[in-house]
Amino acid sequence: MNELTTYLDEHETAIVETFREQVVASEHDQFKGFIHLNGQAMYRMVVGYFREQITHEDIKQLAFKVANERNQADINIGDFVYNVCLGRSLILELLQKGSFEPSILVPAIVKINECFDVFLVHAVSKYTELKNNDLAEKKLFIERSHKDRLTILGQMASSFVHEFRNPLTSIIGFSKLLKEDHPNLPYVDIIVNELHQLNYRVSQFLLVSKKGVITRKSEVFNIQQLFEEILAFLYPNIVDVNADIQCWIDPECELTGYRDEIKQVFINIISNALDALYRKSGQKVVGIRVSQVSGITQISISNNGIPIPPDLLSVIFEPFFTTKELGTGIGLYVCKEIIERHAGTLTCESSEKNTTFTMQFQPAMGRMHEKKALD
Repeated sequence: MNELTTYLDEHETAIVETFREQVVASEHDQFKGFIHLNGQAMYRMVVGYFREQITHEDIKQLAFKVANERNQADINIGDFVYNVCLGRSLILELLQKGSFEPSILVPAIVKINECFDVFLVHAVSKYTELKNNDLAEKKLFIERSHKDRLTILGQMASSFVHEFRNPLTSIIGFSKLLKEDHPNLPYVDIIVNELHQLNYRVSQFLLVSKKGVITRKSEVFNIQQLFEEILAFLYPNIVDVNADIQCWIDPECELTGYRDEIKQVFINIISNALDALYRKSGQKVVGIRVSQVSGITQISISNNGIPIPPDLLSVIFEPFFTTKELGTGIGLYVCKEIIERHAGTLTCESSEKNTTFTMQFQPAMGRMHEKKALD
C-alpha cells in the first residue's frame, strides 16, 4: 500500500483542482469557496485510511463538520451527495490510471468505497437530524405565534364584545318595537335580519374569547327544532343563492350541551355551504342529515358547490386561515373548538361532487350524565 499512498500524495493537487472546477455549488452558498477544501480533507482522509492512521470516528467527525456547514448553507442535499460521489469517482479514476496490480487495486477500491460510505452515512444522517431540529423549532415558533395571536384576539374580542353588544342589543330591541308599532313599515324585516347577522358575527368573537360559557349550563335540545330555527334565520341568504335545502333529520335525535354554541356551528357551516354555491350554475343543493347509529349521533351538512382543494383540507380548521377576501379565518376554527368541547368530532371531505362536514357525538343521555357530574 506504500506505493499506492505515495501515488495518491503526488496527485493530490491535481485531483483537488479538478474537484474544485467540477463541484456543484449554489450561488447563495456562504461556504461555496470552501467546498474544495472539504474535498481536500476527504482526500487526505482516504490516504490516512489506507495507512491506518484514520479511524471510523475520525471520518464521523469530518462528516459532522461538513453536515453542519451544509445545513447552515441551506443547500439541496442532492448537490451535497453529488459532490461526495464526484470526489469518490475522481479518486477511483486516478487509481485506474496507475500501473497497479489487481491484487493491490481491488482491495484499494474496496477500502475507498468503505471510507466514502461511512462518511456519507454519518453526513446525511447528521444533516437530516439538523434539518429536523430546525423544522421542530420553526413548528414550535409557529405554534407559539398562534397562541400569542389567539391570546391577543381573545383580549380584543372580550373588549370588543363588551363595548359592542349592549348598544346592538338595544337596537335589536327597538327594531322589534318599531315593527310592532308599524307592522307595514318597509325594510324593518331586513334591518332586523341584518342586525341578527351582525349579532352572530359578534358571537363568533365572544366564543373565541371563551368568556361566553362561564355561567351557562348544558341542556338537552331537539336537533330538528334547532335546524328549523336556523333555516328560518338564514332564509334570506338561501333565497339569494337560490339553494335547495334537503333535510333527512330523525325527529327524535337530541343533543346535550350549549344550544347556542351548537347553533353557531350549524349556522357557520351552512353559511359556508351557501357561499360555495353562490357562483355555481345549475342545481344548488345543501343536504342536512341527522341520524343515530349505535347510540352515536351523526350530523352531516353537505353542498354540491365549489370543492375545497385537497392541499387545503388539512388546514381549513387552523385559526386565521381563510380563502375569503374579507374572511376572518376564525369561523371553522371556532366550530371545531365548540364540537370538541362537546366531546364530539368534526371532519370534512370534499370532491367534485360534494363537500361534506360531518359531526359525531356521544349518546345524548350518556353525555348528559357526564355534564351533570361535572356541574
